[in-house]
Order: sequence, then structure tokens, then C-alpha cells
Amino acid sequence: MDRLDRTGGGTVDLGPPHRRGLEVVTGAIDLIRERRIIVCCGSGGVGKTTTAAAIAVEGARQGRRTCVVTIDPARRLADAFGLDSLANEPSRVDGAWDGQLWALMLDTKSTFDAAIVHYASNERQAQAILESRLYRNLCDALSGTQEYMAVEKLYQLHQEGGFDLIVVDTPPTRRAVDFLSAPRHLARLLDNPAVRTLTVPGRAYLRAVSFAAQAPLHAVAKIVGAEMVFDAMALLRAFEGMEAGIRSRSKRVVELFAEPSTAFVLVVAPHQGAIDEGRFFAETLSERGIPVQALIVNRLQPHFGADSALSPPAAPGGAPDETPTAGSAEAFADLSRNWAELRAVAKREESYVASLAAEVAPAPLVRVPLLDGDVHDLDGVQAVADHLVGLDHYGPD
Repeated sequence: MDRLDRTGGGTVDLGPPHRRGLEVVTGAIDLIRERRIIVCCGSGGVGKTTTAAAIAVEGARQGRRTCVVTIDPARRLADAFGLDSLANEPSRVDGAWDGQLWALMLDTKSTFDAAIVHYASNERQAQAILESRLYRNLCDALSGTQEYMAVEKLYQLHQEGGFDLIVVDTPPTRRAVDFLSAPRHLARLLDNPAVRTLTVPGRAYLRAVSFAAQAPLHAVAKIVGAEMVFDAMALLRAFEGMEAGIRSRSKRVVELFAEPSTAFVLVVAPHQGAIDEGRFFAETLSERGIPVQALIVNRLQPHFGADSALSPPAAPGGAPDETPTAGSAEAFADLSRNWAELRAVAKREESYVASLAAEVAPAPLVRVPLLDGDVHDLDGVQAVADHLVGLDHYGPD
């Protein structure tokens, strides 16, 4: 049964968030404490996977039963958690927290198979699809399959996993748009007249088979082979009766994206390319009536302002009777130049960040500084989590 049904919510058209009294959060800690789904979006190479892992760790530290899902086939998430590997089902991550932390890496084929079994009316129908030669090649060849299966896995975890918080590490920005659009795309595919013709029972299917001997399918058959054409038609025929369930699930996922319990978080790095990608995704979300709930900027240079705790280098010869040597004066000049360059870098980064922060306001801006080294283990992930929730305050007020 739908979890919303159990709490009396039902399945309704929720409308855009700004019409549903969606409260404005003041920081990442509010999102992690209050939301049920957090979707991390951003371009590649900005620390999105690490941020998703850190959000999940903080969820577990707050006592929540948390699961983080990565769509990235690389081992970064498994390595960060000290695991040999991640599977398509959640794996427990042990740590010093009051809640629970689980992690998984999307396996498109396994998720697709599970979806077929779920939607099929009986085991015979499921086996007819799963054993189809064409189906076995479909997962890798069909455009958008990975994104739709990511949505399917998210829905499964939300409805059946019993998690308080699910954190999703999406593909880079442009493909993350496919992740957002996947439910609607599938519904449109099912509404395609050709697909509907080939999936209806009885005489309509026989007419389609008869039509296969005619142009234009006859011409297609000459190129790819009649066997391939009939395999495709047989596969579509095997889906008979499943369209309603798939369409209903797709509609529910679209609603899930717009619910107040779901938050989309932008993760960027302080350089122009990543900022531009973040702006593109923020605009894409806005077109769907979904606000950005937080802007997280990774790898910021320390802020060397006048009120900074980091002091500028002191000039040599501080004592009245001390005369600076040529070597110390040269070293001081180098330090001063480095100081000035770092201040210039920090100022430039702040200008990049400020422009995007203004566009996604009132979403809070969360700064994560440039750390001493790459994050490659659980200690590093927890350090990032500390910065996300303000345990290590950083940056200008």
C-alpha cells in the first residue's frame, strides 16, 4: 500500500511548491533533519558524490535511517565508505552514529528486471519479457533507460525501504535533466499510437502483424531482418495490460518530485563552468515549479578579508633593533604576493557564488572550504558533513 495512503495523504495533484506553503529552510541541517528525499544535482567534478555521502552521514548522525543512492558507476561512493563494492540493494555502512546508514549503486538491468516483475500481471508474462532476446539488449540501448530506472529505484526505496531519508547522487547536470523528465517521457512513449497499436490485444495485434509484411515495415525488415521486426512486435505484445500500472507509477513519481518532503540541492564548485551549469539546472527546476532548497559550494578558498581569522604575514624585523636580511625581505615579498593572489582568488570565487546565490534565493548558501587533501574515506566524508551543518564555521557572514 502507498505510504501516503497509510498516513491519510492519498495521491493528489499537489501543485507547485510555492502554492503549498513550502517552508524556507535556513541551512543544510534543516533539510537533513526535515526532508525525506534530497536530490543532489550539479556538473561533473564538483564533489557531488562526496556531498551526497556527507548529507547521508549527517542524516545517520541525527538518528535517521538513511540511504544514499549513486547513479555513478565509479567506485567513489564505495571507497568513501570503506566498502569493497556497492550493489543494487542497500548495504549497511557502520559508523559512530545514532541512526543507520545504507548505500547502493544503481544497476540498471537489475532494476529494470524488478520493475518488469512488479508490473506484470503474472509470472508467465514477466518471463515472456525477461526471456526476450530484444529485451536483453534493451537496457543498454534505449535512451533514458538509466535515468528512468534511477527514478524507479528511488520510488521503490521511498515506498518499500522504510527509510527516513533518501539521498540521491544524480548524473552530471545535463543528464540530471533526463532524470527529472524520465517519468513524463515514459508516459508519452506509452501514449504513442504505434506502441498502443502493438500492445493492444486481439485483432489489432493481428492487423499489425499483417502490416509488418507491407511498407514501411517491409522495408525496415529488409535492413534489420524480419526476425528483428517480429521480435520487437512480440516484445511490445508481451507488455499487454502493463501500461496502466507503469503510467500510474510515472504520475506518482512526478508528484513525488514536487512534494514538500523532497528537496533539490545544487552542488557547484567556485569556477565559471560549474556556476553556469548550476544556473542552467536552477532554471530547469524553476520551469517545473520546483525551488532549489540549498546551494552548496565546494572547495572554496579561505576568505582573507579584513575580519578573517587568518592574519596576513608579518613583516620581518619586528623588534626595534632587528634589521631584516636580504633573504628575509625576499621571503616576505613572496609571502605577500602569495597572500594577495589568494585574496584575489577568494574574491573572484565569491563573485561567482554571489551571482548564483542571488538567483536561487532564499535558498541558503552553504560553503565547504578547500580541504587539505582529497576525500577518500569516511573520516573525510564526516569532515565535509561538519562543514555542511556549520560545526566548522567558514567564510564571510
